[in-house]
Amino acid sequence: MNKKTGVIGIIITFLILTTLVVITNIDTSKFSYVEGIINKLVMPVQNGLTYLKNKTAKNNQFFEDINNLKKENEDLKKQNEELSKNLSELGIIKAENKTLREYANLTDQYTKYTTVPAYIIDRDLSNLTSTIVINVGKSEGVSKNMPVVSEKGVVGHVISSTETTSKVQPIIDSSSSVSAIMNISRDNIIVKGNLGDSNLLKATYISADADLVLNDDVETSGLGGIYPKGLRIGRLIEIKEAPNITEKYALIEPAVDFSKLETVLVIIKWRDWYKWKIISM
Repeated sequence: MNKKTGVIGIIITFLILTTLVVITNIDTSKFSYVEGIINKLVMPVQNGLTYLKNKTAKNNQFFEDINNLKKENEDLKKQNEELSKNLSELGIIKAENKTLREYANLTDQYTKYTTVPAYIIDRDLSNLTSTIVINVGKSEGVSKNMPVVSEKGVVGHVISSTETTSKVQPIIDSSSSVSAIMNISRDNIIVKGNLGDSNLLKATYISADADLVLNDDVETSGLGGIYPKGLRIGRLIEIKEAPNITEKYALIEPAVDFSKLETVLVIIKWRDWYKWKIISM
């Protein structure tokens, strides 16, 4: 048994040594040739796979970037909406503050009268007839023939009222007529709306001995019962002479810019108003 095992071991050792001798004597250039062919076949596939891998990675990054941009865009839209909202609220606050300042200035200017603040909600300043609608009415004590003023001067007077609104006839209306007096010469005149130019007023009923002065201020005279005395109407800018004294007139620039008018005061009580009210009754 031991002899057989020894023989088999010798045979195996011989085969291993023979195989090693054969392998060491094989021309390795043939393996290099085969390896080159395999590389030529495998490399394009390998390169393609590498390209696809890189491309996929880039595409993934691209889509990730798009998603990030979408999120950033949504965030910016939200921020923009919030900013717009804040700006809108700021605009409202500024407008309200402006209105409050105007009301404060108006109230300080007309402290000797009992007044109701209002703002204009509608207007029609056509050349033939002009009307203004304000947001106060009978519920605030406003009624017909009450004077309406602004920071600059006379606006007009109330011609009708509902519970919550009032219609005002401005002094530039062609049918308006206000008893007035010149500040320097103290001449009495009647100021009417100018049918030819709604931006100007017309001074009529000028006496023959009137000594009108250009750029003189025109004020309410207090006559007629609607307007208290001393409210500014405008400034005399031109005198139109005529052979017939009844045709003589002058042009007045209103103190109030009606195209930009927003806030007003309605004078609901003034001292001489009670006297006129008693006389008219």
